[in-house]
Amino acid sequence: MLKGFKEFLFRGNVVDLAVAVIIGTAFVAIITAFSSGVVNPILAVFGGSDEVGLGFRLIADKPATFVQVGPIITALINFIIIAIVLYFVLVVPATHMKKQVRPDDSALTDSDILIQIRDLLAEARASEGGRHEF
Repeated sequence: MLKGFKEFLFRGNVVDLAVAVIIGTAFVAIITAFSSGVVNPILAVFGGSDEVGLGFRLIADKPATFVQVGPIITALINFIIIAIVLYFVLVVPATHMKKQVRPDDSALTDSDILIQIRDLLAEARASEGGRHEF
């Protein structure tokens, strides 16, 4: 039972996933700090003078009805920054490395593969002097 668990843990995908989650969590913390330190103050410039941040009130005399648009914009900016960085830092290099290690054979159609098999069989038959029939 422990041997199976050990194989599961050290399977490449599980270790890669664990590393990706840890890196992703650390990266989100960096982007959140950037947003709260830079983006939120910029968005607060566009907010009203009596309210904190960008937004609007549904009912003018009730402060509890203030709808904050700033955090939504900040979350969207966070998502875009994280997606762009992860794509160019992790996905593009990983795809490039995968193509170098294992070339993409999906460009071949079934007919192309069958033709290659036929040609290999014909070569094998010719090299054996035609003694065997396939």
